[in-house]
Amino acid sequence: MTGLVEINFDGIIGPSHNYAGLSVGNIASSNNAGATAYPREAALQGIAKMRHNLELGLAQGFFMPLDRPNEGWLAALGTTVADAEPHLRAAAFSASSMWAANAATISPAPDAPDGKCHLTVANLQTMAHRSHEWPGTLAQLRLAFANNGYFSVHAPVPSPFGDEGAANHMRLCTNHDAAGFEIFVYGKSGGPFPARQHIEASKAVARIHGLNPERVIFAQQAEIAIAAGAFHNDVVAVANERVLFTHEQAFEQPQTLYDAIRNQMPDAEIIIVPTDKVSLEDAIKSYLFNAQLVTLPDGAGMALILPTEARENDAVWNYLTELVSGNGPIRKLCPVDVRQSMANGGGPACLRLRVVADPATVDERFMATRQKLDRMENVVAEYWPEAIRPDQLANPNLAAAVGEARARLLEICGLSKLVG
Repeated sequence: MTGLVEINFDGIIGPSHNYAGLSVGNIASSNNAGATAYPREAALQGIAKMRHNLELGLAQGFFMPLDRPNEGWLAALGTTVADAEPHLRAAAFSASSMWAANAATISPAPDAPDGKCHLTVANLQTMAHRSHEWPGTLAQLRLAFANNGYFSVHAPVPSPFGDEGAANHMRLCTNHDAAGFEIFVYGKSGGPFPARQHIEASKAVARIHGLNPERVIFAQQAEIAIAAGAFHNDVVAVANERVLFTHEQAFEQPQTLYDAIRNQMPDAEIIIVPTDKVSLEDAIKSYLFNAQLVTLPDGAGMALILPTEARENDAVWNYLTELVSGNGPIRKLCPVDVRQSMANGGGPACLRLRVVADPATVDERFMATRQKLDRMENVVAEYWPEAIRPDQLANPNLAAAVGEARARLLEICGLSKLVG
């Protein structure tokens, strides 16, 4: 197949970004509950990351923030923004759709028997504040990938089987445009924290996408990793083309997984970060693995787009410096500032959904250019709230301001008809 490249679709950080501490098992989210959030700064940081990726020569797309507060969801619960209990109001205001890695699971066209790229929207049913995202996300996916000659967009896996999307999915291949094999990572238990990706959901997505069972691997996430705060696999492992970059304690049966990978791809390069060099705690705190592992243009190798927190952790940065000084595939480290997202438990990789496709087949309104990012920055600077405290969510003026800010962004992108 020609023209296929990896496109990173980032979620624009919405104007209702706040720290309500809604995500059980997400250490950063819990630790910062009740703190003041800075939506304007957060969105500008996210846009700057997209601009950085464009400068690297990478294809870049984006998704709009969802309509918040979600008054329809509250109405289904028999309440309103004004009358809702604080935890329900906070869930209705949540800007968590910014983490596009949870939007859907993607199987590129070379892996599917019908030659289409398949996208299944994640149900996110494990967490109340995320469980009402999927209708709005599905509407965007069906618009961005409306060309049914190239894409097939699927409704979510039904409850009670929790599906959290691409954050628990990896793909290995020789090149992005070549057929590969897919790894679905699921959880069983995480001590005090719930396992969010159910194996039944992973198997359902693989079937819905029509994947060859012989080219699919199901791997269990380590219980110790979930208990330590790795609520998604992408907090402890990331893959790109023929490289798996993983923490030693990421998987429950790591050697079984590594053997299965090498059986599929004998020349796969598995880079295992040992615990005695980077502890699981340091890996999760720094979001070392929640990096975008990307292939640079013109044969320049691979780069890790990392949060600046990774550079500030001595153990992590010493390991990475040694890693890129060798002859391995990862040649470049690119720290980016996404501190507002990090404080709510999401690093660079959380903010993006990887889709292998020909950019010409995607609705151009969802594709980033420098000029579009300039216009987005202007809207964010003018309309996004500067600061939000969780105790402000009951203020009707905030709900009105958040709605107007989103409407202005939709307008400049030609997407005003999006209502969800």
